[in-house]
Amino acid sequence: MKHNKIGSVMTTEVVRATYGTSFKEVARLLGEHRISGLPVVDEDDKVVGVVSETDLMVHQAEAPDTYEPKKRFRFADLTRSARRRAAKTTARTAGQLMTEPAVTVHAEETIVEAARTMAQHRVERLPVLDEEDRLVGIVTRRDVLQVFLRSDTDIHDEVVEEVLVRALWQSPRSIDVSVVEGVVTLAGQMERKSETEIALSMTRQIDGVVAVVDELTYRLDDSQLRPEEPRFHGVTEDWVRHL
Repeated sequence: MKHNKIGSVMTTEVVRATYGTSFKEVARLLGEHRISGLPVVDEDDKVVGVVSETDLMVHQAEAPDTYEPKKRFRFADLTRSARRRAAKTTARTAGQLMTEPAVTVHAEETIVEAARTMAQHRVERLPVLDEEDRLVGIVTRRDVLQVFLRSDTDIHDEVVEEVLVRALWQSPRSIDVSVVEGVVTLAGQMERKSETEIALSMTRQIDGVVAVVDELTYRLDDSQLRPEEPRFHGVTEDWVRHL
């Protein structure tokens, strides 16, 4: 299956900062371009961190108020997180404000992989790197969501051609494939249980698929066969080992 790569949806004109970019300049860049964060790069265009609106807000929120009584010492203030927050209160440059290490992706990774990274780290944008780890773009949640704009017809054709025909060597009409609003329903009978598992697994991985409804049956349950017995019908052993 061919997955859409991040490089096909990323923005190549990236608003960026360097370690020495001033606090006010960072704030101006975020406001002027209406973005929530930007990467910080070194002289080789390698990403060393990310500055977000949250970093700027921490700077303001944690800064001491002249008219407030001095805060009492707390052991919690000794934590690593607390020390970082405290350091941001006196930050004057992007390098002092930034969060590091930066969460990044490579242009050759798939959009699905980018979505997983965003969800795992709870971020809205990711700097995109080339093969030499240099900044070449930025990808946002909105860019990632484009994968779900694929038409039902495109998804249907890929399920039939890539999953049924190429992977499982099935006739295009052997299994009923229907797609409605990205939800794929597979119905019909296959020779073996293992084939139904492969069909469902591969279909879930197709770009744009929201969910898969399993209405497949099988003639033979090959899940209990001994290792020397062939489990798959119409699939080469080499392909299976790499699944």
